[in-house]
Amino acid sequence: MAKEKDFQKINRQITSKEVRLVGDNIEPNVYSIYTALNMSRELGLDLIEINSNVNPPICKIEDYKKFLYDKKKKQKDLEKKNKQNQIEVKELRFTSNTDEHDFNFKLNHAINFLKKGDKVKSYVFFKGREIVYKDKGEIMLLRLAEELSEIGTVESLPKMEGNKMYMTIKPKK
Repeated sequence: MAKEKDFQKINRQITSKEVRLVGDNIEPNVYSIYTALNMSRELGLDLIEINSNVNPPICKIEDYKKFLYDKKKKQKDLEKKNKQNQIEVKELRFTSNTDEHDFNFKLNHAINFLKKGDKVKSYVFFKGREIVYKDKGEIMLLRLAEELSEIGTVESLPKMEGNKMYMTIKPKK
């Protein structure tokens, strides 16, 4: 079924009376099918229907094997581009009163994220009057950075932004 979708009409398989012709050394214009076939025969190339969804269909004069090669090459490049590892940023939220067990639980998540190759953006959220304990939050973030020092490096040191203190850690290569 996939091959039917990729099938390209060439030369005499094209049933339209007129075609819009594009290609190298050819004046882009609408030609009758007979004129287009003669032009392709004179050049020793094939007439390939590129887009049949428009009226008149778009055709190109080119060697069919070269056309298929270029098409496969573009497909592979597209697949390669889609498979590239895209780095995600995972967030961990702490408060100034985060307990030891909760810290270790989030630390394990951060380790897993870094091992997968994702960045970890950890922040301490200060509610109401907790903003007075900024030093507690900074100590917690620096402790997290120290615990993750074997598998990650600090990209940005803790900094305040509104009522949150942020720090970003990226995985080591």
